[in-house]
Amino acid sequence: MIAALQWPLWVGKGSWLRVWQLDHQLVEKKLQNEKLKERNDALDADVHDLKTGSDAIEERGRNELGMIRQDEVFFQVLDKDHPSMTAPPASAPVGK
Repeated sequence: MIAALQWPLWVGKGSWLRVWQLDHQLVEKKLQNEKLKERNDALDADVHDLKTGSDAIEERGRNELGMIRQDEVFFQVLDKDHPSMTAPPASAPVGK
């Protein structure tokens, strides 16, 4: 009789196990929401910067599109390990 009364408390729909599972899910969702909030805050700051100042637009143009100002000289420095800096394979024909 006591076991029959205890069964719903431990295993039923509103059991301690279910409460523990839901609490675990709640903690995971809160962590996920915090990460998404940080991402949204960063994006919001980026949008605000793009709307109000020209520095962010200029920075994006330079970094992402390779744009330069008029009367500027562009220098590109490659690492010695960069693929374009290595010698062609021995079997490749050499162009004239």
